[in-house]
Amino acid sequence: MRKILIPFWCAALLIALMPTRLTAAPPAQQAVILATTTSTQDSGLLDDLIPVFEKESGYLVKTIAVGSGQAIAMGQRGEADVLLVHSPAAEEALMKEGSGVNRRIVMHNDFVLLGPLEDPAGIAHCTSVSEAMQRIAASKSLFLSRGDQSGTHAMEQKLWKAIGLNPEGQTWYQQTGLGMGQTLSVADEKNGYTLSDRGTFLAFKKKIRLRIVHEGDPSLRNIYHVIELNPTRFPKANLAGGRAFADFMVSKATQKRIKEFGIAIYESPLFFPDAGAPEGATARR
Repeated sequence: MRKILIPFWCAALLIALMPTRLTAAPPAQQAVILATTTSTQDSGLLDDLIPVFEKESGYLVKTIAVGSGQAIAMGQRGEADVLLVHSPAAEEALMKEGSGVNRRIVMHNDFVLLGPLEDPAGIAHCTSVSEAMQRIAASKSLFLSRGDQSGTHAMEQKLWKAIGLNPEGQTWYQQTGLGMGQTLSVADEKNGYTLSDRGTFLAFKKKIRLRIVHEGDPSLRNIYHVIELNPTRFPKANLAGGRAFADFMVSKATQKRIKEFGIAIYESPLFFPDAGAPEGATARR
């Protein structure tokens, strides 16, 4: 069989023109910017879900974990492609002003009030979260607030408002300006009280000495929604990628993963799936 010899310069040209799909970086439009709350990151949930989404969809997720207020502000400026947040009032404002579309419920857990083992404010046996907050204020026990306009911070402000108190400026009330995991560490170091979502607390439980001193109040329900950006207002956003992620979060397979997440490690789920349930049905779970 006759061999065909290719000049060196031709071979080099052929190699240069060969497709490089296996090594080339994904095109810019394949990246999905997810703006979310620190609780989804600190709890480890996103570490469990995102690799699955990336493998199934081909998109690369760039996660920006901040307070829900900051995440929603990013959506208002078109600096994200999809939001996963837990601050209902701020979410509703986002939808009303037209920055977000297709707001869908994903899951819930609840907020818990944490404190030192010795419980200096004596709130472990309070019958309501309002009574617990009143005792913290009356005893001037140290309280660590996130102070970052997050969903957790919004809930905390709501609790203070319910008892007619604004604690800002009080020596016993300190704001960290940090995410949930870091705030837990600060509260633990200073032996103070703080409000946390249950998921992050369970993830940090073995690292801190704080314990749950009040839980179960219906007003402490913590609901997460996924929100896409308005294509009319933000045509340059990765709208297809944002929709793909949102669809993934409410899919049956992902909801099953959410339901099972945490059980093997913490002997308790960190979140409860809600996709497809009527809004408000989570209150009965």
